[in-house]
Amino acid sequence: MKDLDSVLGQELDGLKRRGLFRAMKRIDSMQGPTVFIDGKEVILLSSNNYLGLASHPEVIKAQIRAAEEFGAGSCASRLISGNMYLHEKLEEKTAVFKGTESTILFPTGYMANVGTISALVGEGDLVLSDKLNHASIIDGARLSGAVLRTYPHKNLKRLEEILKKAPPYKKRLIITDGIFSMDGDIAPLPELVKLSQRFKAILMLDDAHATGVLGKRGRGTCEHFGIKNGVDIQMGTFSKALGNLGGFVAGSKTLVEYIRNRARSFIYSTSLPPAIIAGCIKAIEIVENDAGLREQLWSNVRRFRKGLADLNFNIMGAETQIIPVCMADASLTMDAARFLLENGIFAPGVRPPTVARNKCRIRTSLMATHTDAHIDRAIDAFRRLRHEGILCNRD
Repeated sequence: MKDLDSVLGQELDGLKRRGLFRAMKRIDSMQGPTVFIDGKEVILLSSNNYLGLASHPEVIKAQIRAAEEFGAGSCASRLISGNMYLHEKLEEKTAVFKGTESTILFPTGYMANVGTISALVGEGDLVLSDKLNHASIIDGARLSGAVLRTYPHKNLKRLEEILKKAPPYKKRLIITDGIFSMDGDIAPLPELVKLSQRFKAILMLDDAHATGVLGKRGRGTCEHFGIKNGVDIQMGTFSKALGNLGGFVAGSKTLVEYIRNRARSFIYSTSLPPAIIAGCIKAIEIVENDAGLREQLWSNVRRFRKGLADLNFNIMGAETQIIPVCMADASLTMDAARFLLENGIFAPGVRPPTVARNKCRIRTSLMATHTDAHIDRAIDAFRRLRHEGILCNRD
């Protein structure tokens, strides 16, 4: 058998030839509207820190105080000795924020999806997933052993056809993102609620990118549509608009107790450190009490989206703070990302397997802490990309 490094090296060479090799850029500063990369200050246009809370002074102070009082880590799973007062306080606060009876915390959003889905369904069950749902949803469904069917993106007619023709599975679980992480559009949640009720299916909402952003009070996709009942499971994260780390699942008390007893990624994982928990609590308090951050974010979204539209870029129907700029070709996408970085904008390219081969893109995302000057500089960089850079040279 060949040496392992030789085998893996050949596969890596193949990724490089196809333009799919991934390398990381190192950021040498706090996550803000600008960051330092290789000693150069650039505008950060790819972060999920939508409200700027990752660098909010009150969040940082709360984390420092918690570390001083409770220590650096919990050092056990919550079912052993890793359950602290702060964990329970955050669960209570998150339940109130999301308008549910109860919540349960996970170390990451990925673990929340994988653990919850694989706990809820198994052999003899059916999972119906939007084709553009996050990878953690797909992985959770595959791990569960349930039959997995994907339906075309937001295609309710096709979803209805699958439900009509499906044999009598024990459970039917429909799952959708709230805001889709690569396209920046919003799920047709009211219609999904109606379909789930009509076919007696469980409805699960991944609200990772909508929590803190959508809705009058930032409570997410349900609030955005005025939905109070009909969504059985709401998953979310603290690592995006709330600027920190961790995932949660919100729903009924019975659901949470079931997950607590069945989700392996909860049972066998060390709980989140107290400093992180305290930062999440403070972040929710800020979202609840300061609508100005959310309003500024949406003002920035409108300004940037108009700038790209005026330049005739294809933003793929984006409706939210996530605005993809479609480049189609993988090599062109990466050339465009390099050009933008050279011109002071950090917005990496996205290629397969994250997106379809013909839908490679620059994924941009706005933050409340971007100024008009930051946005105008970014638009100008895209203007040069269009008229002076590689796009012009490829035409």
